[in-house]
Parts: sequence; structure tokens; C-alpha cells
Amino acid sequence: MIETVIERWHSALRGDLDFGELLHEDCTFWSPVVFKPLQGREITKMYLTAAFQVFPGDEAEEKQASKDDTSGSFQYTKHILDGNNAVLEFETTVDGISINGVDIITCDDEGLITEFKVMIRPKKGVEKIHEQMGMMLASMPSPE
Repeated sequence: MIETVIERWHSALRGDLDFGELLHEDCTFWSPVVFKPLQGREITKMYLTAAFQVFPGDEAEEKQASKDDTSGSFQYTKHILDGNNAVLEFETTVDGISINGVDIITCDDEGLITEFKVMIRPKKGVEKIHEQMGMMLASMPSPE
């Protein structure tokens, strides 16, 4: 089941699918900078949408500097899939800061994401993502 969910996740990242279509109504989102888990499809969708804007990082600048150098672009580097769980390791660069992290995704038997947890390192990366996500979320309408 998780294989299909991850295929659909990649479709959403390409813009072929709305994040909300992947999420269970009672989905739990764990942010790397928010103490409490966030509950519900709409708030999870809002955070994923904001992250989609922030995490590509310095991709545009890097590609302009060198078309062969994609080191600044968001990319998944590892996929670990087991049962209804996935761990996707990623790398990106935001404002010149290299960021490494994982998305831990759990789905139900219907193929909907029930839990999405993001973990980021190093500390400078967490701080930069906190700053960028704060600005992005402030510019978005609150979920209903």
C-alpha cells in the first residue's frame, strides 16, 4: 500500500495532484519546529503547501549559475518502504544552508496518509526552515 501512496506523493510534488487528496481527514502532522502535533487534513495540507514553496530552496539560483549543478534543489536521496510506513530522506539548500532531513509517512489501508512527520538537521537548517516557513505560513489564509 505504501508504494502507491509514495507514488501519489511524488505526483503531488509535481503538481499533478492536490495534497488534500492524499490526506486522511484526521491526519496528524509533526513539524520539526512546533511542539505539539497538528491535527486534521486542512492544517496538514496548509503546512505541506507552505513546505512545497520553501523546500525547493535555492534551486532557481543554482540552476541559473550552472545548468549542470543541481546541488541546491530539493531531492529525495533514500526511500525506505515497509508495510504502511515510509521514510524518505531528503536534501536541499536554503539561503546557502545545506539541509538534510526525513519525511516519515504512515498511511491507512485505504491509501490515505494518517501521519506525516518531518525531521531536519543540522540546527542551522532547522532555524532557517523555521524562519522561511513562518513567513510562508503568515502569507497564507488560515485553514477552515
